[in-house]
Amino acid sequence: MILMSWNVNGLRAVVQKNFWDWLSGCGADVVGIQESKIQPGHEADFGGTEVYRTVWSSATVKKGYSGVGCFYRVEPHDISLELPDEAYVGEGRLIQMEFDDFYFFNVYFPNGGRGPDRLAYKFGYYDAFLAHAETLRRKKPIVVCGDFNTAHTALDLKNAKSNEKTSGFLPEERAWLDRFIAAGYVDTFRMFEPEGGHYTWWDYRFKARDRNVGWRIDYFFVSEELRGKVRRAWIDSAVMGSDHCPVGLDLDAS
Repeated sequence: MILMSWNVNGLRAVVQKNFWDWLSGCGADVVGIQESKIQPGHEADFGGTEVYRTVWSSATVKKGYSGVGCFYRVEPHDISLELPDEAYVGEGRLIQMEFDDFYFFNVYFPNGGRGPDRLAYKFGYYDAFLAHAETLRRKKPIVVCGDFNTAHTALDLKNAKSNEKTSGFLPEERAWLDRFIAAGYVDTFRMFEPEGGHYTWWDYRFKARDRNVGWRIDYFFVSEELRGKVRRAWIDSAVMGSDHCPVGLDLDAS
Protein backbone atom coordinates (compact mmCIF):
# COMPACT_ATOMS: atom_id res chain seq x y z
CA MET A 1 0.00 0.00 0.00
CA ILE A 2 1.07 3.53 -0.75
CA LEU A 3 0.13 5.93 2.03
CA MET A 4 0.50 9.72 1.91
CA SER A 5 0.13 12.48 4.48
CA TRP A 6 -0.05 16.25 3.97
CA ASN A 7 -0.86 19.21 6.19
CA VAL A 8 -2.59 21.34 3.59
CA ASN A 9 -3.11 24.37 5.87
CA GLY A 10 -6.62 24.94 4.54
CA LEU A 11 -8.16 22.61 1.99
CA ARG A 12 -10.13 25.37 0.27
CA ALA A 13 -6.88 27.26 -0.33
CA VAL A 14 -4.88 24.28 -1.57
CA VAL A 15 -7.68 23.26 -3.94
CA GLN A 16 -6.94 26.53 -5.75
CA LYS A 17 -3.32 25.36 -6.09
CA ASN A 18 -3.76 22.11 -8.05
CA PHE A 19 -4.59 19.83 -5.12
CA TRP A 20 -6.87 17.63 -7.24
CA ASP A 21 -4.13 17.19 -9.85
CA TRP A 22 -1.69 16.22 -7.13
CA LEU A 23 -4.17 13.77 -5.60
CA SER A 24 -4.94 12.06 -8.91
CA GLY A 25 -1.24 11.69 -9.68
CA CYS A 26 0.16 10.69 -6.29
CA GLY A 27 -0.73 7.01 -6.67
CA ALA A 28 -1.64 6.58 -3.01
CA ASP A 29 -4.14 4.08 -1.68
CA VAL A 30 -4.85 6.32 1.32
CA VAL A 31 -4.12 10.03 1.71
CA GLY A 32 -4.42 11.67 5.09
CA ILE A 33 -4.65 15.45 5.20
CA GLN A 34 -4.37 17.67 8.24
CA GLU A 35 -5.51 21.21 9.00
CA SER A 36 -8.37 20.96 6.53
CA LYS A 37 -10.16 23.91 8.25
CA ILE A 38 -13.53 22.70 6.96
CA GLN A 39 -16.66 23.43 8.97
CA PRO A 40 -18.93 20.50 9.82
CA GLY A 41 -21.58 20.20 7.15
CA HIS A 42 -19.34 21.61 4.43
CA GLU A 43 -17.40 18.39 3.82
CA ALA A 44 -19.65 17.48 0.87
CA ASP A 45 -17.96 20.30 -1.06
CA PHE A 46 -14.91 18.05 -1.16
CA GLY A 47 -16.61 14.75 -1.86
CA GLY A 48 -13.69 12.93 -3.38
CA THR A 49 -13.15 11.76 -6.94
CA GLU A 50 -13.98 8.82 -9.15
CA VAL A 51 -11.06 7.03 -7.47
CA TYR A 52 -11.25 8.14 -3.85
CA ARG A 53 -13.91 8.08 -1.19
CA THR A 54 -13.63 10.49 1.73
CA VAL A 55 -14.07 10.70 5.48
CA TRP A 56 -13.73 13.80 7.64
CA SER A 57 -13.22 14.76 11.24
CA SER A 58 -13.91 18.48 11.47
CA ALA A 59 -13.61 20.79 14.45
CA THR A 60 -16.85 21.60 16.25
CA VAL A 61 -15.30 23.95 18.82
CA LYS A 62 -14.23 26.68 16.40
CA LYS A 63 -14.95 27.56 12.77
CA GLY A 64 -12.17 27.19 10.21
CA TYR A 65 -9.93 25.40 12.68
CA SER A 66 -7.92 22.19 12.70
CA GLY A 67 -9.65 19.22 11.02
CA VAL A 68 -8.41 16.08 9.28
CA GLY A 69 -9.62 14.10 6.29
CA CYS A 70 -8.80 10.89 4.43
CA PHE A 71 -9.10 10.08 0.74
CA TYR A 72 -9.06 6.30 0.30
CA ARG A 73 -9.48 3.77 -2.49
CA VAL A 74 -8.83 0.68 -0.35
CA GLU A 75 -11.93 0.05 1.73
CA PRO A 76 -11.21 -0.20 5.46
CA HIS A 77 -13.04 -2.62 7.72
CA ASP A 78 -13.93 0.16 10.11
CA ILE A 79 -13.53 3.93 10.54
CA SER A 80 -13.72 5.94 13.74
CA LEU A 81 -13.10 9.58 14.61
CA GLU A 82 -11.35 11.27 17.51
CA LEU A 83 -9.78 9.73 20.60
CA PRO A 84 -11.95 7.80 23.07
CA ASP A 85 -10.95 10.24 25.83
CA GLU A 86 -13.68 12.91 25.91
CA ALA A 87 -11.17 15.55 27.01
CA TYR A 88 -9.70 15.48 23.50
CA VAL A 89 -12.87 15.41 21.40
CA GLY A 90 -14.10 18.38 19.38
CA GLU A 91 -11.03 19.73 17.62
CA GLY A 92 -11.21 17.27 14.71
CA ARG A 93 -7.72 15.86 15.11
CA LEU A 94 -7.89 12.14 14.38
CA ILE A 95 -9.23 9.56 11.93
CA GLN A 96 -8.68 5.87 12.65
CA MET A 97 -9.07 3.23 9.92
CA GLU A 98 -8.78 -0.52 10.36
CA PHE A 99 -7.28 -2.54 7.49
CA ASP A 100 -6.46 -6.24 7.24
CA ASP A 101 -2.95 -5.95 8.64
CA PHE A 102 -2.86 -2.73 10.67
CA TYR A 103 -4.66 0.23 12.18
CA PHE A 104 -4.02 3.48 10.33
CA PHE A 105 -4.12 6.82 12.14
CA ASN A 106 -4.20 10.23 10.50
CA VAL A 107 -3.53 12.77 13.26
CA TYR A 108 -3.07 16.51 13.56
CA PHE A 109 -1.39 16.82 16.94
CA PRO A 110 -1.90 20.10 18.82
CA ASN A 111 0.45 23.05 18.54
CA GLY A 112 1.92 23.97 21.92
CA GLY A 113 3.05 27.44 20.95
CA ARG A 114 -0.02 29.38 22.07
CA GLY A 115 0.70 29.44 25.78
CA PRO A 116 1.01 27.07 28.77
CA ASP A 117 -2.56 25.79 28.54
CA ARG A 118 -2.12 24.66 24.94
CA LEU A 119 1.25 23.11 25.71
CA ALA A 120 -0.36 21.11 28.50
CA TYR A 121 -3.17 20.12 26.12
CA LYS A 122 -0.56 18.96 23.61
CA PHE A 123 1.13 16.71 26.15
CA GLY A 124 -2.21 15.35 27.30
CA TYR A 125 -3.17 14.61 23.72
CA TYR A 126 0.17 12.88 23.08
CA ASP A 127 -0.29 10.65 26.12
CA ALA A 128 -3.94 9.87 25.34
CA PHE A 129 -3.01 8.94 21.79
CA LEU A 130 -0.18 6.64 22.86
CA ALA A 131 -2.42 4.89 25.39
CA HIS A 132 -5.09 4.35 22.71
CA ALA A 133 -2.58 3.13 20.14
CA GLU A 134 -1.07 0.70 22.61
CA THR A 135 -4.49 -0.72 23.41
CA LEU A 136 -5.23 -1.35 19.73
CA ARG A 137 -1.72 -2.65 19.11
CA ARG A 138 -2.58 -5.74 21.13
CA LYS A 139 -4.81 -6.69 18.18
CA LYS A 140 -2.89 -5.36 15.15
CA PRO A 141 0.18 -3.27 14.31
CA ILE A 142 -0.07 0.51 14.04
CA VAL A 143 0.66 3.03 11.28
CA VAL A 144 0.40 6.69 12.26
CA CYS A 145 0.93 9.70 10.05
CA GLY A 146 0.43 13.39 10.39
CA ASP A 147 1.74 16.65 11.75
CA PHE A 148 3.26 15.91 15.17
CA ASN A 149 4.17 19.58 15.68
CA THR A 150 7.56 18.56 17.12
CA ALA A 151 10.97 18.20 15.49
CA HIS A 152 12.66 15.24 17.14
CA THR A 153 16.38 16.00 17.00
CA ALA A 154 18.75 18.71 15.86
CA LEU A 155 18.82 16.99 12.47
CA ASP A 156 15.14 17.79 12.05
CA LEU A 157 15.31 21.59 11.88
CA LYS A 158 17.68 24.10 10.40
CA ASN A 159 18.29 26.27 13.45
CA ALA A 160 18.26 23.91 16.42
CA LYS A 161 20.20 26.03 18.91
CA SER A 162 18.09 29.15 18.50
CA ASN A 163 14.84 27.15 18.86
CA GLU A 164 15.57 25.25 22.07
CA LYS A 165 13.02 27.39 23.94
CA THR A 166 10.44 27.34 21.14
CA SER A 167 7.44 25.02 21.27
CA GLY A 168 8.01 22.36 18.66
CA PHE A 169 11.57 21.82 19.86
CA LEU A 170 11.29 22.05 23.62
CA PRO A 171 13.25 19.38 25.51
CA GLU A 172 10.06 17.96 27.00
CA GLU A 173 8.39 17.72 23.57
CA ARG A 174 11.41 15.94 22.14
CA ALA A 175 11.48 13.67 25.19
CA TRP A 176 7.93 12.56 24.44
CA LEU A 177 9.03 11.51 20.94
CA ASP A 178 11.90 9.63 22.57
CA ARG A 179 9.34 7.84 24.74
CA PHE A 180 7.11 7.13 21.76
CA ILE A 181 10.02 5.54 19.89
CA ALA A 182 11.10 3.62 23.01
CA ALA A 183 7.57 2.19 23.18
CA GLY A 184 8.26 0.51 19.83
CA TYR A 185 7.35 3.00 17.10
CA VAL A 186 9.71 3.51 14.16
CA ASP A 187 10.36 6.83 12.38
CA THR A 188 10.22 5.38 8.87
CA PHE A 189 11.99 8.26 7.12
CA ARG A 190 15.02 7.74 9.36
CA MET A 191 15.19 4.10 8.24
CA PHE A 192 16.40 5.40 4.87
CA GLU A 193 17.89 8.85 5.49
CA PRO A 194 20.21 9.41 8.49
CA GLU A 195 21.29 12.94 7.55
CA GLY A 196 19.76 16.35 8.22
CA GLY A 197 18.58 18.98 5.78
CA HIS A 198 15.26 17.27 5.00
CA TYR A 199 12.23 19.25 6.15
CA THR A 200 8.43 19.19 5.82
CA TRP A 201 7.45 22.67 7.06
CA TRP A 202 8.82 26.12 6.27
CA ASP A 203 7.69 29.47 7.69
CA TYR A 204 5.93 31.54 5.05
CA ARG A 205 8.06 34.51 6.09
CA PHE A 206 11.64 35.36 5.17
CA LYS A 207 11.65 33.13 2.05
CA ALA A 208 12.34 30.23 4.39
CA ARG A 209 11.38 27.58 1.87
CA ASP A 210 13.58 29.08 -0.85
CA ARG A 211 16.50 28.90 1.59
CA ASN A 212 15.41 25.49 2.98
CA VAL A 213 15.22 26.85 6.52
CA GLY A 214 12.67 24.36 7.75
CA TRP A 215 11.50 21.81 10.28
CA ARG A 216 10.68 18.11 9.91
CA ILE A 217 7.49 17.78 11.94
CA ASP A 218 5.39 15.55 9.63
CA TYR A 219 6.02 11.83 10.03
CA PHE A 220 5.07 8.27 9.26
CA PHE A 221 5.63 5.99 12.23
CA VAL A 222 4.96 2.25 12.27
CA SER A 223 4.95 -0.06 15.24
CA GLU A 224 7.99 -2.31 15.40
CA GLU A 225 6.07 -5.32 14.08
CA LEU A 226 5.83 -3.60 10.68
CA ARG A 227 9.46 -2.54 10.36
CA GLY A 228 10.22 -5.35 7.92
CA LYS A 229 7.22 -4.37 5.77
CA VAL A 230 8.48 -0.82 5.10
CA ARG A 231 9.78 -0.60 1.54
CA ARG A 232 10.23 3.14 1.23
CA ALA A 233 9.57 6.39 3.09
CA TRP A 234 10.05 9.84 1.62
CA ILE A 235 9.39 13.58 1.67
CA ASP A 236 7.90 15.27 -1.42
CA SER A 237 9.51 18.64 -0.78
CA ALA A 238 8.92 19.83 -4.35
CA VAL A 239 5.12 19.75 -3.92
CA MET A 240 3.84 23.27 -3.32
CA GLY A 241 0.52 24.70 -2.17
CA SER A 242 0.98 24.72 1.61
CA ASP A 243 3.66 25.69 4.12
CA HIS A 244 4.02 21.92 4.61
CA CYS A 245 4.82 19.30 1.96
CA PRO A 246 3.55 15.72 1.65
CA VAL A 247 5.31 12.70 3.13
CA GLY A 248 4.86 9.13 1.95
CA LEU A 249 5.18 5.49 2.97
CA ASP A 250 5.32 2.37 0.80
CA LEU A 251 4.26 -0.57 2.94
CA ASP A 252 4.21 -4.22 1.92
CA ALA A 253 0.76 -5.18 3.10
CA SER A 254 0.75 -8.64 1.53
